[in-house]
Amino acid sequence: MACKLTDSPCPYILTCFAGAKVGLVSTDRGFNPGALITLAKAVDLEENVGASVGRPVVGFFEGVGELSLLFSRALAAIVMGRISLGEMLRQMSIIGVSSLPIVLITICFSGMVLALNTVSQFHKLGGDQFIGGLVAVAMARELAPVLASVVVAARVGSAIAAELGWMKVPEQIDALRALAVSPIHYLVVPRLLAAVFMMPVVTVFANVAGILGGWAVATYFTHISSQIFITSIQTFLTWKDVIDGLLKTLIFGAIIALVGCDRGLQTSGGAAGVGRSTTSAVVLAIVLVYVSDYFLSAVMFAPPGLGS
Repeated sequence: MACKLTDSPCPYILTCFAGAKVGLVSTDRGFNPGALITLAKAVDLEENVGASVGRPVVGFFEGVGELSLLFSRALAAIVMGRISLGEMLRQMSIIGVSSLPIVLITICFSGMVLALNTVSQFHKLGGDQFIGGLVAVAMARELAPVLASVVVAARVGSAIAAELGWMKVPEQIDALRALAVSPIHYLVVPRLLAAVFMMPVVTVFANVAGILGGWAVATYFTHISSQIFITSIQTFLTWKDVIDGLLKTLIFGAIIALVGCDRGLQTSGGAAGVGRSTTSAVVLAIVLVYVSDYFLSAVMFAPPGLGS
């Protein structure tokens, strides 16, 4: 195979790439085949890197689209009143009550760490009167809603994906369809409503646990007066902070339930497929929680003049 410099550019380059890979490029006019081989390898590497980076991005947006479709179908079922009350109550117990211990432990120690780092800096600057308010506002706005949702996503989102995945693999979900029972009505809607209803309740307890953890560190380890800590909370924490944080958890709960149900309903490939669905449910739910948290925070808490 020979390629001439007088050939048109694109066919010439493509021919040289092909020839360089098999070592058949002509060396007429001092052309260096080694350079072309290096260039061809670089092009292959760039294509592989682009594919490895692009696939997760495309998969992420495909997942968001699938979740939107699933949410629209679930919303239509809710509007039509097709709700299994008994299953919803059972899921509320699993998502809310059973998740409380691990959520409280996680948020309590998060509040303790926040207070520990805050006290060490503010105490040097004579800002003890700001510590309680900072801990409480951070908990109400961000830490309690987000961290509680992450914990629930790891515990409940994976459980939902695994449960529905094990139903999908042996074709139990197809059996439901054969019996004229919609999987959306029977499986998705109860879990969606349970997560939406229980996440604000869990977050209320998480707020209390986080503030108590911060108070314990501030008063017992750094000897700040309890009165100063409580007065600071009363000064800086508003009901808007608390309510806006709880409103976030409505969205987070819906995300966790929808992602778990979607991954579970799309499971294939036996036990290995269930494992993949469980992992992807946790990862996607946590990513979407953080992404949605930014946009919700920008709407709820951004200063009025920001960006103008």
